[in-house]
Formats: sequence, structure tokens, C-alpha cells
Amino acid sequence: MLVLGLAGWSGSGKTTLLTAVLPLLIGQGMSVSTVKHAHHRFDVDQPGKDSYRHRQAGAREVLVASSARWALMHENAGAEPPLAELLTRLAPVDLVLVEGFKAHPHPKLEVYRPALGLPRLWPDRPDVVAVASDAALRDCDRALLPLDDPPAIARWIGDFVRGRPGVSGDY
Repeated sequence: MLVLGLAGWSGSGKTTLLTAVLPLLIGQGMSVSTVKHAHHRFDVDQPGKDSYRHRQAGAREVLVASSARWALMHENAGAEPPLAELLTRLAPVDLVLVEGFKAHPHPKLEVYRPALGLPRLWPDRPDVVAVASDAALRDCDRALLPLDDPPAIARWIGDFVRGRPGVSGDY
């Protein structure tokens, strides 16, 4: 499966961009899955639910299923799984968009807002193949995409999936 990350610092707009381009990519005929890195302890389960009680009783995995969806909860026993392991749990698709995992060496589109005052990832990371920004970046040597133009970014991602991404801002 082809993987493309959306990487950047907290508050840069990764989730907003992902949710804007996802329907556009699906509109291009692509099948797309996502992986979201959570930085904090989180729980999709709720106290009082049967599945929560299963986990509290010691189940290593709990699978909850209905006619609408299923979800597998796996207890990590203190170790965060690497991205490569998580990807093996997904069904095959044309593209997996990964939000977060910025230290992992997969191709990434950096979401960068200079006004946040945070460092850029791309000068030091060869795996950043494009930058989406809300400002002109004259020294950017990667594909530079307008952050406020999700259709242009979706076209670039489509070209990336087809193996012919542009390197200039012609999107």
C-alpha cells in the first residue's frame, strides 16, 4: 500500500486538511484509509460498556461489531506499536494517509504555518516530499502547495499516487 503522511506541529491544520482532501481523493476513484497517531492516552471505550468490562477483566483484544462497523481494541502492554505494524492491520487500499508519525521515514506532506513560530520539518527530512503552507516559502525546494486550496492538494496527492507528483506550485 502506498503511504503518505501529513506531518506538522500541533495546531498546524493537519486534521482539517486531511478531512478536506479525503472526500476529494475518494471522488477521484481512490480507496483511502487513515492512521492517526494519538500523543496522549486515549480510549475509544467507555466505562460501563460491556467491551470496557471485557478489557478491565484482562482481555488482550476486544472486537466490537455491529451491522454498521467493527472496531478492534488491542492492549499494547506499555509499548507503542511501530507504524509498519499498524499498517499490516489495514485492508488493502490505494492510499493510506497517516496523520502524525512525523519521525517515521515514510513520504510526507508537511503542513506548515510560519505564523506559529515553530521549526520547519522539510529542510532536515528528505522524506518530506511536499509542503502545504499558508505563506510563500521562497527557499522551499519541495512541491509547494497552497494550504487554503484542498482541491489543488488533492490533485497533487492524486499525481503522487499515480507516480508523477509535480515539484512546483502549478496546482
